[in-house]
Amino acid sequence: MVGSTLCRQSLSGASLSGCAVAFGARVVHHRLVGDRPIPDFSVKPTLIGQRVLLRPFQDSDFDGLRAALRDPEAARLTGSVTSSQAVVLAQDPTRERRLREWYSTRNAQTDRLDLAVVDVAGGACVGEVVLNKWDPDNLCCNFRTLIGPGGRDRGLGTEAIRMFIGYGFEQLHLHRISLEVFAFNPRARRVYEKVGFVAEGVLRDALRFDGRWVDATVMSVLAPEWARHRGRP
Repeated sequence: MVGSTLCRQSLSGASLSGCAVAFGARVVHHRLVGDRPIPDFSVKPTLIGQRVLLRPFQDSDFDGLRAALRDPEAARLTGSVTSSQAVVLAQDPTRERRLREWYSTRNAQTDRLDLAVVDVAGGACVGEVVLNKWDPDNLCCNFRTLIGPGGRDRGLGTEAIRMFIGYGFEQLHLHRISLEVFAFNPRARRVYEKVGFVAEGVLRDALRFDGRWVDATVMSVLAPEWARHRGRP
């Protein structure tokens, strides 16, 4: 059964990178195998910051997610399309049904964590944050995010990433969280660096867009690094 937890921003309580854990009862986000903590991805938290709310998906989120997925700029920057002329998420009932099915099953996943990014000011879902590709032997995950046009240029993405990565280290006890960012997305790279991700290397010609090859940079942050700066290096 999928659990749910609540973190609220507070001046007191247990620190969670800008949130304080506020539980009515103790919630365990990991289990021990020997002396190793193993993340419990079946727990789906709700994290509340000043600008954003991260929570499990609801049916009402689909309009906001669809807007983000249809946004040409978001599609380009995430490598979802290979041409600027591509039609992003055209009116295809079959494809839309599959997307609805995909998001309706995210809260039941036990090997990954997907949360909606909600704009506190307006109450609308503007995107998602995801920890996936869980490697139990090495205690690491991949991170990705999608923020639609309604959530940009107001610091929502930075706060969402900082809270979410903090949850990954401080509650799930991950050791390493990594990502890839394309060379034509320097704004995203600056945000990742701002919250503590470090460039590790370059995947040359990782994407072909409009007939031209684009590099991708691999970035990561480690648990000891996060313990020092908590998303503010």
